[in-house]
Amino acid sequence: MAETNWKSKAQKLKKRLKVLKKRVAEDAVAVAAATALAAPVKPKAAKPVSPLAPKDGFPALPRIAGVEFAAVGAGIKYQNRKDVMLIRLAPGTAMAGVFTRSSTRSGCVRDGQEKLALPVPKGAGAAIIVNSGNSNAFTGKVGDKAVAAVCGSVAKALDIPASRVFSSSTGVIGEPLPFEKITAKVPELVADLREDAIEMAAQAMMTTDTFPKGAAATVQGDGGEIRIAGIAKGSGMIAPDMATMLVYIFTDAKISAANLQKMLSRNVDDTFNSITVDSDTSTSDTLLLAATGQSPAAEVKATGPIAKAFEAALRGVMHDLALQVIRDGEGATKLVEVRVTGAASPEDAAKVSFSIANSPLVKTAVAGQDPNWGRIVAAVGKSGAQADRDRLTIRFGDILVAQKGWRHPEYKEEDGATYMLQPELVIAVDLGLGRAARSVWTCDLTNRYVEINADYRS
Repeated sequence: MAETNWKSKAQKLKKRLKVLKKRVAEDAVAVAAATALAAPVKPKAAKPVSPLAPKDGFPALPRIAGVEFAAVGAGIKYQNRKDVMLIRLAPGTAMAGVFTRSSTRSGCVRDGQEKLALPVPKGAGAAIIVNSGNSNAFTGKVGDKAVAAVCGSVAKALDIPASRVFSSSTGVIGEPLPFEKITAKVPELVADLREDAIEMAAQAMMTTDTFPKGAAATVQGDGGEIRIAGIAKGSGMIAPDMATMLVYIFTDAKISAANLQKMLSRNVDDTFNSITVDSDTSTSDTLLLAATGQSPAAEVKATGPIAKAFEAALRGVMHDLALQVIRDGEGATKLVEVRVTGAASPEDAAKVSFSIANSPLVKTAVAGQDPNWGRIVAAVGKSGAQADRDRLTIRFGDILVAQKGWRHPEYKEEDGATYMLQPELVIAVDLGLGRAARSVWTCDLTNRYVEINADYRS
């Protein structure tokens, strides 16, 4: 009898213990949940801004009469940020542009090229719509449909011909663009258009960029002031091929589309086609230049002092924006000018300058602040350009490093190492064979570049 009572008590204790264990587990879950709710939410770490970014931030750009901007968040890839921007251009605006020549260029690029070649309806306005997060490139007929839908939606909302709506997309390649997210936001974009939102527009088209890019210039025309303002995006996949990123430049000048195009085309090689981050050309590179004609100044003709001043100012804005892209090169800590002189031909000058600027060995030496001039010699030799060892001269800034086929006897390694500590460098090479020259701007190649591009789609 006693044994039976003991077994009964033991079974009751086991049942009670099982119940207590279950309650303890439930309480532990509840405590963990309460702790998680009470704990402060850690904000996502902000993207570090390039150390080469302009110290004063985005510049105060002048308003361009006849140009309005708006930007919204459509959630194409990025959450809680603006990723679509719209630009409205006044009736009578003249347009010019240059585009990537990539054989796999996006539907937006092909569409823009075709539209620029079309006759312009008299007095027609124009518009530019840009999204980030998805490049709509290598998406076939689906991509073409997306371009048509987005441009058609903007044309209808602004009451302008669809042939005057230019679109750009930047981001991941090969994924269909969720264009319905963009078209759904067109009414909001149109309602928000205003002249003073250019910085917001620059921010909306950023991808791996760490800062928005803007530049401006003013020219005294015949009878009034002419203003120029531009914005750009670009950080990686940057190499010369008829513009290298997305760039939109605006002016209130009165000028024909033909003269505008000539000036743009003349200056693209020494600006946007003279920069390289990683030797990779994007499928989406686009540069559009718009002139609203609303300045009080007289028309800018093809030649003359006013035309010369206007073109110089335009070139200055283009050069400024191009260098900002290099300053924001993915992971960049150094801005490097590769200055080649004494080449036998302009083609050879370009070959040598880009061979040096794109060399991973040169770029990693710069990142490591190592004055390894032997890598420069190697880059010259592999370029395919005419070169003579005994006529070659190499300088770091004003420091004479090598001459007449050998290291200069007065060159000291510590001088080169000290020079390499600077954030902005000049690598100068004189080939001693002719009078042709070319300058190219690049940046160093750091671990951060690998991290950004290894994680870009994740």
